[in-house]
Amino acid sequence: MRVALVTPYGATKSAYFAVSKVHKLDSQQQPVPGKAEHDRIQKGIGEAIRAWYRLSPGDFDRIDVDINIRDEVFYLTPLRIKYAGKAKTKEINRIDRPLTFTHNYKSPFWIDQLAHVNRSNPGIVSWSLDEICRIMKDHLPKTRVPNIQEQDLLRASGPLKHLGMMLGGYVGKGYDCFTSFRFLNFPEYSVHVEIKKNSKSFRYQEEMYGKEELSRAVVLCAIDDHKHIDAQIDVVELGALCKHAAQFPL
Repeated sequence: MRVALVTPYGATKSAYFAVSKVHKLDSQQQPVPGKAEHDRIQKGIGEAIRAWYRLSPGDFDRIDVDINIRDEVFYLTPLRIKYAGKAKTKEINRIDRPLTFTHNYKSPFWIDQLAHVNRSNPGIVSWSLDEICRIMKDHLPKTRVPNIQEQDLLRASGPLKHLGMMLGGYVGKGYDCFTSFRFLNFPEYSVHVEIKKNSKSFRYQEEMYGKEELSRAVVLCAIDDHKHIDAQIDVVELGALCKHAAQFPL
């Protein structure tokens, strides 16, 4: 089975495979009969974990992981590590829905990122959230601009970039934007983003897109009103970011 590594941002595809003890991979990465002492994951996954989580140099004695099988893929979440020659283990922080920021749930990852940006560039978070509030005004019931379209939310691309979310081009086919996140000191993470005025409209994508695409995506919306969204889908609600502006007064 292919391995999807769960990073600080959520799952991402990897080049690694989980292989049973009665198989091995040939030069074309195809399973053929083999014999090993135990089931295993290809060598190199430890270094991938080190890179994504910015772990210190040193040989790993062991890495404890959680495995979840989804859509015929091993979702591997590192939980703790132990370095060779060290007595203590190091816990790896695990955050559910790490890229979600809504009125119901604000990921600690987002909260730490906003605080980090504010320390690094004082005033830019206040400006960015104020700009998002200006954009949101055109989508609220009392001040809504007639016939406003979901593409109008792309006006938030500048403020969002300052906050660590860099929207890609709006393609209008499949998911709307292939987008990058860069939070704290972690590597850049790329993911599909769907633009919606209301997150409940994402049900169309849930019904239309295959498992390969639906395994990971982010919904960028003005208002989050989806009641039962999939665990692999994060939601960034501009209305919630606007209300959070009170935490960063001008």
